[in-house]
Amino acid sequence: MNRRELTLGVALSAVTGPALAAQTRPQQAVAAPPSAWYAAFSDQLSRLPATIQPDVRTLYELNGWRPIWTADRLRRLNEAATRAERHGLSSADFFDFVGFAADPDSADVRTTAAALTYARVLAEGRVRPETVEDLWEMQKNRVDLPAGFNDALMRNRIVEWFEELAPTDIGYANLSAGYIRYRRLIRDGGWPVFPARPGTLEPFASDTRIPALIARLVAEGDLPAADGARLTAEGLVYGAELQAAVRGFQTRHGLAADGRIGPGTQSSLGASAEDRARQIALNLERRRWLKRDLNPERIEVNTAAAIMVYWKDGRPVHSNRVVVGSPANQTPSLEKPFASVVANPPWYVPAGIARREILPRGPDYLASQNMYISNGTVIQRAGPQAALGYVKFELRDSYAIFLHDTPSKAAFNLSMRQRSHGCVRVQNAVEFARLLLSPDPTLLGQFDDAQASRETKRIQTGREISVRLLYWTAFVDGQGRVAFREDVYSRDQRLAQALGIAVSLPTVISDGRTDADDVGP
Repeated sequence: MNRRELTLGVALSAVTGPALAAQTRPQQAVAAPPSAWYAAFSDQLSRLPATIQPDVRTLYELNGWRPIWTADRLRRLNEAATRAERHGLSSADFFDFVGFAADPDSADVRTTAAALTYARVLAEGRVRPETVEDLWEMQKNRVDLPAGFNDALMRNRIVEWFEELAPTDIGYANLSAGYIRYRRLIRDGGWPVFPARPGTLEPFASDTRIPALIARLVAEGDLPAADGARLTAEGLVYGAELQAAVRGFQTRHGLAADGRIGPGTQSSLGASAEDRARQIALNLERRRWLKRDLNPERIEVNTAAAIMVYWKDGRPVHSNRVVVGSPANQTPSLEKPFASVVANPPWYVPAGIARREILPRGPDYLASQNMYISNGTVIQRAGPQAALGYVKFELRDSYAIFLHDTPSKAAFNLSMRQRSHGCVRVQNAVEFARLLLSPDPTLLGQFDDAQASRETKRIQTGREISVRLLYWTAFVDGQGRVAFREDVYSRDQRLAQALGIAVSLPTVISDGRTDADDVGP
């Protein structure tokens, strides 16, 4: 028996001693707990954090006011705790079996409180999202933990129950596997530092950082290990094979995949394995906030990556680039029903944009932009240069946040596409609208007729399609690799602070200027 097993065995004996003694006595149903036992229980309960006390009390009530932890159950709880790393968590933050055993009289209650606390984190996350985001309005996951835990105890499914509390979708599972891989990289020493230098490392140049670059690309799987060893032996030239690997790295990080190692790529290369593992942990936490049952037909926009994915019948069938809110005008985290498509929409300019960016330019500017004022509201007529383009996707009760077309197409070619006033501009928006309406030929025909005539027309979709605006800076791409995006909205930093995690993330470096004449939503 090793030291860890011996320590756990001592803890098991101390925690379960009273429980085993109680459970060897004849059991009978009781309407209320024995007064002496309940007095001791109430005293122990009062010493727990107030947030966990109701769940602990309810669980003991469901369990007939009996001690919960037998040796077998505690071993299973320990097995569940050892899987915490899969979720970007540390079991030591929840469980101290030796510490629990130091006070046998309170060990059962304290173990129960720890188990329920861990369960709550798996089911709903560790922090409330509203405390780390200015506007977060999505459907949260909610679980009756005492009832579920009591059922798991009765059915001897403790390990399985804990694992089922966390998201079980492929996105979470793959990201969890990515976290384990990065923790393994850390234990193996990570990768060497790639020092940033002024300027750009151009293709076929010679540079002393080449060995560090190769080691980094090999570590994350952007370059096969055998190729890395051969290229290292060949010297310090930034050759064609290495350029191809760097382009893969750039694609995975949402950078311009040109093979040139400029400021943005150098910044991403500067992240350590620990930085990236912690970034994955933050995104696992975000996913735990969300309800598990999703609409099989939905539109998901990742505002950190500025990418939209359309899901049909529970699988992704279409993706587009999008332009989302700038750091000063962030697109919020929302989940709203998709209501209708508007062909050739006019733009009712929000008062703030009108006051700051349009009215100061005078009447000649309004006329040049096909705008007019009605009842104090600036309105832009529909047309080829209208800010909403040829189609708007309306969301119900969405704080004036919606998806739309745009005449400003060039921004879709940029890697940093956070530059709108908060709404989501969709690449190839007219084609996407036709895809959404295609199940009903009548609706599609109405839309096509409106596009041909340039008539403004609202077309109801006739079915429920949810739209989710998410902020994921780490996710698994179509090739099974962990993809990263920089923390352009600083939400990783705020979440890390709330969780007590120290992160040092790469600096966001824009790859394109902001068009001063781009005043669209």
